[in-house]
Amino acid sequence: MFDKQPDRHSEGHPDPRDLTITATDARPDRLGARFDGSGTNFALFSENAEKVELCLFDAAGETELSRLEMPRAEGGIHFGRVPDLMPGQAYGYRVHGPFEPEQGNRFNPHKLLLDPYAQAMRGYLKWDDALFGYPVGGSDLERDTRDSAPFMPKAVVADPVFDWEADASPQIPWRDTVIYEAHAKGLTMRHPGVVEADRGTIKALASDPIIDHLHRLGVTTIELLPIHAIVQDRHLEEQGLRNYWGYNTLGFFAPNRNYLAGEDVREVRAAVKKFHAAGIEVILDVVYNHTAEGNELGPTLSFRGIDNASYYLLSPDNPRHGFDTTGTGNTLNVAHPMVLRMVMDSLRYWVEAVHVDGFRFDLASTLGREPQGFEREGAFFNALRQDPVLSQVKLIAEPWDVGEGGYQVGGFPWPFREWNDKFRDDVRAFWRRDQGLLPDLAERLVASPVQFDHSLRPASSSINFVAAHDGFTLWDTVSFNDKHNEANGEDNRDGHSHNLSDNMGVEGATDDETVTAARLRRAKAMLATVLLSQGVPMILAGDELGQTQDGNNNAYCQDNETTWIDWDAARPEMTEAVAALTKLRRERRDLLAPYGFWPRPEATASTWHHPEGREMTDGDWQDAGLQAVALRHETGDQPALLLVFNAGDECEFTLPEGDWHLILDTARDPVDCDEAAEADLMLSPQSVAVLRA
Repeated sequence: MFDKQPDRHSEGHPDPRDLTITATDARPDRLGARFDGSGTNFALFSENAEKVELCLFDAAGETELSRLEMPRAEGGIHFGRVPDLMPGQAYGYRVHGPFEPEQGNRFNPHKLLLDPYAQAMRGYLKWDDALFGYPVGGSDLERDTRDSAPFMPKAVVADPVFDWEADASPQIPWRDTVIYEAHAKGLTMRHPGVVEADRGTIKALASDPIIDHLHRLGVTTIELLPIHAIVQDRHLEEQGLRNYWGYNTLGFFAPNRNYLAGEDVREVRAAVKKFHAAGIEVILDVVYNHTAEGNELGPTLSFRGIDNASYYLLSPDNPRHGFDTTGTGNTLNVAHPMVLRMVMDSLRYWVEAVHVDGFRFDLASTLGREPQGFEREGAFFNALRQDPVLSQVKLIAEPWDVGEGGYQVGGFPWPFREWNDKFRDDVRAFWRRDQGLLPDLAERLVASPVQFDHSLRPASSSINFVAAHDGFTLWDTVSFNDKHNEANGEDNRDGHSHNLSDNMGVEGATDDETVTAARLRRAKAMLATVLLSQGVPMILAGDELGQTQDGNNNAYCQDNETTWIDWDAARPEMTEAVAALTKLRRERRDLLAPYGFWPRPEATASTWHHPEGREMTDGDWQDAGLQAVALRHETGDQPALLLVFNAGDECEFTLPEGDWHLILDTARDPVDCDEAAEADLMLSPQSVAVLRA
């Protein structure tokens, strides 16, 4: 089948045409491609396959040189060992079995398939109709016989060796954690201090200028948008766009090569090692709820061709179709023990082999779906909680999906923390000067007890934020009334309209200094609300600089200057405000980051105060026009703190009895200060003040 041609492999690598596969010393318990020092073990799970062929390629990953049939199968795992096969070898699979779409089986050996356990990849996917298991434009009930190998990226046998030296996780306690959500490329592409050739890569992410900035901000933990291997969407490429966010995973073990100088995960390891040396944790945003293969009309790239009926959740009424709770066309079937194992193996790999410190789970409600719906004691959550490795790292849920019953804020089990969009919405609405929001603001300032004060969950269960990658940036929240997503090519129909934003008189950019000053005050007040609230604060990268996306609230396909952080346009007042606020949070963690909810075992007293100086009454909380309130925290013999929030116009606030020093005022530049306060404190419009007893 394969003609002899000049050996294009690296020196020291045998010609794949001379290699054989054997059951001798082969192991079914080590899934993926594992180099053992003298050869490589291959194992692939496919419960319904009839035969699996290992395909070996030349050094460029372009020409198929050999096909080796897996010699053994046990428990649905097809496996074999290839002596003398070394790291760097490009490979893929062809899986034989019934093509019965109406029964959920879509086997097609004409399609080269990526190993789900691939730790490295070579080449990029090139869109062609041959990538589909059926004739595009025809019926998905008919099998397409064109070879997809020329258009597929190839898996690569990875070298497991890396010198970690004395690397160790900083293991920042949750109560001390300040999260910075960032994009691996966008954070560095326009940074003038980053080596130009490195910009946009994982290497640049861990460069000295970026680490220095994170230290200045007081960030303890960087949370990266997905860095797993992805597929670029065909419809985006045809429009000259790209999937920027990366929620389109094809490989759960391999890094996205767009962020690497080469193809080696060791570049990610080196970055994690450098972050750890700087005392900064690394959390990965991971997408285990769906894959890049889409619905039944999508391409056959990996899971669909390996065993569609096992890897995906299919419609119980008609297995020809997927059961989609993610809005992407498919749902990964984590209720299947071997699919669950793949996810768990992937998570452990990133912790044990790459040393990451935790994960944020995209659409995590999908991972808790059992036959009866979302189950907080479901198999996936229970597997994580009992795992001796994964139970030790930070676990964050995006607590919703698009399926019925998918909104589960507060419904996840310990040790999960959760993105709290109720915090985002209430804080945005309060500072927008919506009426009657004081009771809602009060809940958010004390860690959202209605959602999280149950099942012995700690006050750090709530991840507090006012902006994330999905939606308006903070600056756009104070600059636009409406979304402006025209550049996405969907006639501004995409993205939601529930922005809770206010342009403060002018839509978009303005030269009006009065409007700009008002926006700056409101933006700093919102940052202060995040960083002074109990729970875990999260800042969107660029918000500390005043980053704008020109009103695009769904910039998933804007891999350009719309989303890349514009360091030259930074607003230093906002950066200084964040630094001062995180400093205060560290110094007064006893009050701003307690372990429990009020009333607390550490005997913290918290009281609410009216602008007239008295404690709030039930009637005061019902006063829809009241837009200023103070929260007093005190414990033990430490000085009390008074946090004053004024969403309205300039007003006089009578302080509670005692001697107070003003130590922070977001209406000032710089925001930190230390001066005796008058009994009647004059509050600037749209500002937060902090006083120490």
